[in-house]
Amino acid sequence: MLTTDLRTTDIPENGSKGFECNGEKYFAVKKEGKLYVYKNSCPHIGVALEWVEDQFLDSSQSMIQCANHGALFVIESGACVAGPCSGQKLTAVKFKVVDDVICLQLQP
Repeated sequence: MLTTDLRTTDIPENGSKGFECNGEKYFAVKKEGKLYVYKNSCPHIGVALEWVEDQFLDSSQSMIQCANHGALFVIESGACVAGPCSGQKLTAVKFKVVDDVICLQLQP
């Protein structure tokens, strides 16, 4: 388990926050009090997703959106429902929250 510098309180409700851990980029989304963590890489061409720092959501804050081609992903599952990677998924990352800190459970 890898401890991050990200606290759950750093992520706004219905918002997102990017972070790095072990040299890799990730992001977390908080929706209705629940957290979701994904690798920060679009399945289409592997680019980072955010428009600007820590902004991974569309204007309605109901979908994750790739800045490169506008692909839309379901927050709860990472499934792409629109765009060039339709039918693919973001890479979900298992995690635990320990003393308000997000700890990643990365597979070797």
